[in-house]
This record gives sequence, C-alpha cells and structure tokens, in this order.
Amino acid sequence: MPTAARDIPQGNGHNDTLARTVSNSFGTLDLSSSPTATFHSPPSSYGGHQKPSTKQLKPFNSSDIKVLLLENVNKTGQDILKKKGYQVEAIKSSLPEDQLIEKIRDVHVIGIRSKTQLTANILKHAKNLIVIGCFCIGTNQVDLKFAAENGICVFNSPFSNSRSVAELMIGEIITLARQLGDRNNELHNGVWNKVSAGCWEVRGKTLGIVGYGHVGSQLSVLAEAMGMKVLFYDVVNLMSMGVASPVHTLDELLQQADFVTLHVPELPETKNMISTHQFEQMKQGSYLINASRGSVVDIPALIKASQDGKLAGAALDVYPNEPGGNGEHFNSNLNDFTEDLRKLKNILLTPHIGGSTEEAQSAIGVEVAESLVNYVNLGTTSAAVNMPEVTLRSLTMDEPNHVRVIYIHRNVPGVLRRVNEILGDHNVDKQMTDSRGDVAYLMADISNVNTSEIKDLYQSLEDLGSRIRTRVLY
Repeated sequence: MPTAARDIPQGNGHNDTLARTVSNSFGTLDLSSSPTATFHSPPSSYGGHQKPSTKQLKPFNSSDIKVLLLENVNKTGQDILKKKGYQVEAIKSSLPEDQLIEKIRDVHVIGIRSKTQLTANILKHAKNLIVIGCFCIGTNQVDLKFAAENGICVFNSPFSNSRSVAELMIGEIITLARQLGDRNNELHNGVWNKVSAGCWEVRGKTLGIVGYGHVGSQLSVLAEAMGMKVLFYDVVNLMSMGVASPVHTLDELLQQADFVTLHVPELPETKNMISTHQFEQMKQGSYLINASRGSVVDIPALIKASQDGKLAGAALDVYPNEPGGNGEHFNSNLNDFTEDLRKLKNILLTPHIGGSTEEAQSAIGVEVAESLVNYVNLGTTSAAVNMPEVTLRSLTMDEPNHVRVIYIHRNVPGVLRRVNEILGDHNVDKQMTDSRGDVAYLMADISNVNTSEIKDLYQSLEDLGSRIRTRVLY
C-alpha cells in the first residue's frame, strides 16, 4: 500500500520569527510589461522565426537587495553583483562574531572566503538571508545543515583555483628539495652558506598525492612532466592521469613516497589523519606538504618528526586556527605550537595562499557571483552544495504574465498535493522538485497570473506547515 498523504498543518507563515522580506514587493508589480531583453537570438539560417528572447525575472526592486562581501572578495565578483543593481558592501577582512551578527541581520546575500565562520548561532540572526557565496573551494566554515533547514542556499567554487594550488605545490616541492627557504633566510642575514648536502633534484623522486580530486590530479600531471613518479590514494576509485598509479591504503603511499601532498576536505574522518603513526610510516628524510585544511595534520607530531630527523622538510599553508586578517597575528595566542613550528629548519610557512593568484581569484569571483545572481533572480540551484539541484528552462518574452514559484519545504508526504491545490487555478507550464535529506526544493512556472493574485498565492504557500521558505519571482 502507498504511504498515506500526511496532513500538513496551516498557519506558520504569519508568526515566523525569521520573517523574510525579499519577495514581498507585491505593491510595485507590473505584469503587463517585461524588462528589456538583454540577448537576442540570431535569425535562423533557414529563414524561420527568431527564437524568443529570454525573459529576465525580477523578483524585487534590485536596489532593495543588500549584499555583504567579506575577506576582500575579488573585484570581478563585486562588479557582477553591483551591475545587477544590488546594494553591495565590501569589507577587506573577516569580522568577529558579535560584529558579524549585527552586519548579517538585514542582508539577503553574503559572500565569504575561508576565514569567516557562519555558524548556526550567527545564521539564526540573519532574518533576510537567502544565499551564501563561498568565494573559495571549501564550505566547512558554514553550517550547511542549519542553512538548508532555514532555506539558505550555499554556493562555492570547487574548480577555479585548482591550478594555482597545484603550481604552489610544485614550487614548494622544489624549494624543500633544494632548501631554498633556509638559504634565502641565511643570505638575508648576511650568511653565505653554499652547500649541496641534503639538496636533491626532484627528477626520479616519488610523489605521493593524498586526495586525487581537482588539485591532486592537476598536480599529478605537472609532477610527471618534471620526471617524478606519482602515486595517489583516494577513498573514491578514480581514473589516474598519465602513468600515475593508485595505491590501496594510506600507509602504502607513505611508505613509498619521497614527497607527500595532502588535498582532502575537513571531515571527522580526516582530522589528524597525518599524526604520529603516519609519520612513523614515512620514509626517512621525506617531505610533507599540506594545502588542504589545518585540522588534517597533527602539527605537534609534525614538529617532533622534524626535530627527530624523520622529516627532511615540510610546507604548511593551512593551520588549525588562522588569523581573521593580515598583520602580526601568527603567534602562540593563536596556536600554542607556533613558536616551536617557526624554529624548525627547512619548513615553509605560508598564510593560506594556495588559491591566492590574480587568475584564480578573478575566476572564483565570476563563478560564485554568477551563481548568486542566478539563485536570487531565477531560483536556480545548479551547483549548490546544500540544496537539491533544481533548474527550469528560462521564461521567454512571449510569456509576459508568468510567475515562477519557489517553495523550499520539509521533505514529508503530502506536500506536492497541497502545493498543487494552491497552484490549481493556474496552468502549471513546468514544474520540478527534488529533495536532499530532510529538505526539498520545488520550482514551478505558472501562466496567466494577475497582479492581484500574487500576494494571495504567496501567502497560501507561506501558511503551509511544511514551509521553510517561499519565493515568488515574476
């Protein structure tokens, strides 16, 4: 027997303590006219009719949308958002929790990088927030579950800085092999120390890559071009690039590699995945490079391995606790091991700059900003990290009185029946829904909607007990 539809209680829309304001500009609607099209299809070479231009949905007065960008988001991303008419405030650093709570109260869009922590305690104050843009690869700095449960979509840029990180890894491999950091520091202090002991070519050495994703696979290709043998370990069965060889266990990789690089996400399974046991498995005089997340390496264990001579060198670009802004903040107040770490020989310490190139930051700015605009203006969740990926083909200029309904709701039986009862007085031209865990996302385009009907349509959906968030785009 099919599961019986569950009754969905009425009446939570009016008393929601996080009442939203984004899609409530009903008094200014004019469905009889459409915004000027920004793109026109070329005439058909067969002499047929020209394809209708895409209709630009406009769910609100653009100037009412408030955007907060932290941590010096690249100008390319800022410009895209400003050109849409949004109010954009850009701050160069991250903010402490109390200041961020005040700043986030009224914004609809927030853009961050890796230092800003968007915890549940912060997000619960963001009564108007509909979308978060992480202008970086990682999203572990955001409480993704809380965001989804409150109808806040999260986007990131998983590809755009891969090349920059891979090139930094190559540079650090050579720098460690030749002890360039130590020689540079010595000569800056007036010490001429021309030595070859413990300095190596990288050609013919074995590189072990832990995490063979976008960065790891690009690094694999670059290392092979330099004559290195490449091994990799990943929990997913992935096709190798070039002649790189997969290994079955992390210990197997550590026992064979001269250089080990880490490219894994921050998960409970990866916390201190390189610690005392793993250093014991590594070859005498090998090197470790971490540009993934600071929690992945047990740094006190790394310090001991270096002091004991097990490691010939190491490079760290990430740390368990990182400063919120530039300045003289990398000290023992931040991490109690900092002073011992700074005293080690042949260790490269960089301030989380793996993706900090002009090219990478420009590409990230474009990718994330466009995702934000598509979500705000069109409701599209393609490439979202915490929501089902739902999209509909664009409305056209031939559909002037159409409305796009977006209904984010708890994933319980009976919701679609109740939603379609509300939409039933209109023709549903197209509809798509998908779920991800406890959260579901529905998007529908309905036709022949009068201005006077939109507010009632919106409120009827808001009043459903399953509702997380309702948006109406027109």
